[in-house]
Amino acid sequence: MEFRFTAEEEAFRREVREFLREELPADWAATEGAGALGEGGEDRWEFLREFQRKLAKKGWLTLGWPREHGGMGASHMMQVIYNEEMTYHHAPVQIGVGPDRLGPTIILYGTDEQKARHLPGIVNAETVWCQGFSEPGAGSDLASLQTRATADGDSFVISGQKIWTSLAHKADWCIVLARTDPDAPKHKGISYLLVDMKTPGIEVRPLVDLTNRHTFNELFFDNARVPRDALVGELNRGWYIAAATLDFERSGINRVVAGYRLYEELVEYAVQTKHDGQALMGQTGVRHKLAEIGIEFTMGRLLAYRVAWMQSTGQIPNAEASMSKLYGSELQQRLRNAGVTILGLAGQLGPEARRAPLGGRIEQYYLLASALTVAAGTSEIQRGIIAGRGLGLPRG
Repeated sequence: MEFRFTAEEEAFRREVREFLREELPADWAATEGAGALGEGGEDRWEFLREFQRKLAKKGWLTLGWPREHGGMGASHMMQVIYNEEMTYHHAPVQIGVGPDRLGPTIILYGTDEQKARHLPGIVNAETVWCQGFSEPGAGSDLASLQTRATADGDSFVISGQKIWTSLAHKADWCIVLARTDPDAPKHKGISYLLVDMKTPGIEVRPLVDLTNRHTFNELFFDNARVPRDALVGELNRGWYIAAATLDFERSGINRVVAGYRLYEELVEYAVQTKHDGQALMGQTGVRHKLAEIGIEFTMGRLLAYRVAWMQSTGQIPNAEASMSKLYGSELQQRLRNAGVTILGLAGQLGPEARRAPLGGRIEQYYLLASALTVAAGTSEIQRGIIAGRGLGLPRG
């Protein structure tokens, strides 16, 4: 299948590229890379916030939202183009989970009061949201979560622990899944709550990753009291709200193109760098490996485009979305392995090393890519979805 974009879509791609050339520092992709939101001090954090406000003024932060709620009502393919360009340039697409998760959820399930209170802050990039879902004993099996929210008059009292909560140390609000009926089957006793991070009884503890970045956190709730109107949707139906397939872009293009710019730099390095008098690209093994990775990036793009195309025609791409996610995540890990192999021992040097090839970005990406087949659904979970929903295989 050959995908072609319309003239309007190609014009939008050029507009996004021009915006990024004007608004991002010239060395942004080389010095920042992906995944370091919240790092680098208050000056960097304020730059990220101001960049989000500029996206909001363009209407791009909530590109796919319905117009009546502050969005642009953009098509799935327009969203794919936007996410592809933003990811390729390592631009901070959004801070927190407000635009792509919380906002669409409130639009579908929230009360009029919740929409009026929370949607404008997301549309205008004034409110940062984090997501309190995972727990030490509830990751892939999220329905096993044990954080409790006990009804007490006109309030819920929350007790428990969350983990891997990105940007909790910067967020204004948090989406919390908590068990409100401990006697119900595990999928049927969970509620979806909106929690102000300034609520007494909430403690945030940092989790520093392999690259010495502080993005993740642990969250502890010690009898944190929130009002009953923090509940989104029906009591004890939070699992189904959290798991709902929302009608917004979910192609996975970001996972495919995340490393493509680094791949281009690796190709250029192999062309320009000599070993024993011969360019690295002249070595058969190096040339074949880079060609193989390049082909895989093309295949990954096509998988993501197919998901968006299916959505645009009203289809629900369950297995196809998992294929795109699985392929994109594992492609990034194949890229990192190829990078450290081609660079040899020097590929282990980080950004702090004066002679690190490519500024140490291969070493950083090697560490960051380790988590990609776990985050947002493990490879095992994705393969299970593909087997069951795509191939119709029985559960083992």
